[in-house]
Amino acid sequence: MSSSTTPMEDAITESFSPATLEIINDSHMHSHHKAMQGTVSKETHFRLIIVSDAFKSKPQPARHRMVYALLKEELAAEGGIHALQLKTQTPQEREKQVEREKAEQGQVIAEM
Repeated sequence: MSSSTTPMEDAITESFSPATLEIINDSHMHSHHKAMQGTVSKETHFRLIIVSDAFKSKPQPARHRMVYALLKEELAAEGGIHALQLKTQTPQEREKQVEREKAEQGQVIAEM
């Protein structure tokens, strides 16, 4: 039995075994767009942050193609996902990012 809240979360978890998975529903910010008029779905625009070893040795475009291929049915469905913003990283890339952000915060604090 699934403990997720969306089929998208199930598919990503099953396929990529992510160390981190964030799904942010931004649909409310786009509901007024002309393309969304007449759409009954309230879940059309998402930001995904996926940290997974499955992305090792793959450039960003290949990683994004992996996610789009996985979600092709949801993207093609009438009233389905209209837009995805993807951030795909390996655990090592994420760790470097966190270290860099901490270092930048330390520099800002030291300059004050």
